[in-house]
Amino acid sequence: MSFRGSRRGGALLMVLWLSAALSAIALSVALSVRSELTRADTAMEGLRAYYLACGAADRAVNYMIYGPGPRNEAGVPRFWEQGMPLLRMPFPEGEAAVEVIPESAKLNVNQATERELVMLLSVLGVPPEGVQQTAMAIMNWRGGAGGPFDQMYLARVPSFRAPHASIEQIEELMSIAGITPELFHGGYTRTPQGALIPRAGLRDCLSVYSAGTGLDVNTADPAVMLALGAPPQGVEALVNLRRQMPIRQAQLGAARGLLGPAAGRFRLGGERIYTLRATARMRRPDGVLSDLRRTVAMTVQIDSKSSPDLYRVLAWQDQAAGQPLFSVWPQ
Repeated sequence: MSFRGSRRGGALLMVLWLSAALSAIALSVALSVRSELTRADTAMEGLRAYYLACGAADRAVNYMIYGPGPRNEAGVPRFWEQGMPLLRMPFPEGEAAVEVIPESAKLNVNQATERELVMLLSVLGVPPEGVQQTAMAIMNWRGGAGGPFDQMYLARVPSFRAPHASIEQIEELMSIAGITPELFHGGYTRTPQGALIPRAGLRDCLSVYSAGTGLDVNTADPAVMLALGAPPQGVEALVNLRRQMPIRQAQLGAARGLLGPAAGRFRLGGERIYTLRATARMRRPDGVLSDLRRTVAMTVQIDSKSSPDLYRVLAWQDQAAGQPLFSVWPQ
């Protein structure tokens, strides 16, 4: 009996261990399946938000072609008029906000003076010992020949020659000595509260399409304002002002007053080339907007004579950085 009892006890213990092992495996599989389902849901929501942002960007182009259209009782146009920096678009599936950023909100990289480049690089956080050299490298790339930079480029692997001509694409800046990917693309800065906010890069401040006839006061990056000599307190006040609502013609004088000696460099609106940055959020079954956002951007020439569609896409970004300039999202 003792021998039989020990065998039964061993068998029971084995069954218990096997049950525990199978339970652990089942729990692991369940957690893996749940994680994969959550990941799939997030990927699906992100894909839907991406296509919603693409649709919003395309609709914004049409709005710009249509012109103002009929106005409501408050005088707000149905579509778009010169000077409108933001288009809010409700969809059955979610909401989108499209920033209309004139390329004239940026400094022309081929026309900016060396002093303006030095100021801009300083504002963007380039160490003092590298500011002057990087500004000289940009000037050398777009015009001046000779100097130490040519030998530097020839010594790289692979080697190349500086064109010493006008910059045709803003991405050329990444080949210039002293310009790092972080300096070009920008990055993120963490606030004391722990939130991440975008930090501008050269691509947000310089353009090959800017006409140089005046920078749009609603969309010019604060770094550009500071580089042109605007006082920091005035720039901060202006940014807070335009976050609440777009600056209109009636407020332009007061807005310029905040920019001090740089006031004459700013105006409302831009030329015919714009960057449309569309950010979309899907609506959950309970009607609340999701926290997940997807942003795309396109640079487009409106009223293009070379296209039967009256516009021409010059550049497209599937994953654009940035956030809406205005804190109020449509709910």
